[in-house]
Amino acid sequence: MLNNKKIAVDFDGTIVDDAYPAIGKTKTFAFETLRRLQAEGYRLILWTYRHGKTLDEAVEFCKSNGIEFYAINSSFEGEVFDSENQSRKLDADWFIDDRNLGGFPGWGEIYNIIQDRIEFRVEGKEVLAYSKLKKEKKKGLFW
Repeated sequence: MLNNKKIAVDFDGTIVDDAYPAIGKTKTFAFETLRRLQAEGYRLILWTYRHGKTLDEAVEFCKSNGIEFYAINSSFEGEVFDSENQSRKLDADWFIDDRNLGGFPGWGEIYNIIQDRIEFRVEGKEVLAYSKLKKEKKKGLFW
């Protein structure tokens, strides 16, 4: 299946438990979900604070778990960052990070959010995660 959507994924605290500069324990369903998204044609970008040796270790860890990224810390493979003419903001459709508003919902819910195109919603002072959202019945003339 072809897909042109790019998903930027953090490493520490998202793919693995945060143990920086070491590599933490793999989060439940992280690699299963990433492999499935990749098989469905999503382009995965590793977007992490890591650099140098610690970045190489994270990339190799992911590779040993069946994930090779479309790009690493860039919008596309081979991108040359020019701070004079470019923003450091990454070009991606979705960002998966443990520091999301509302916290990290877990990989099973992330997959459902992406597949069902579900967005988070704020009610009062609470950010409702996927599992707390209730499908509202539309009321109108034709439904």
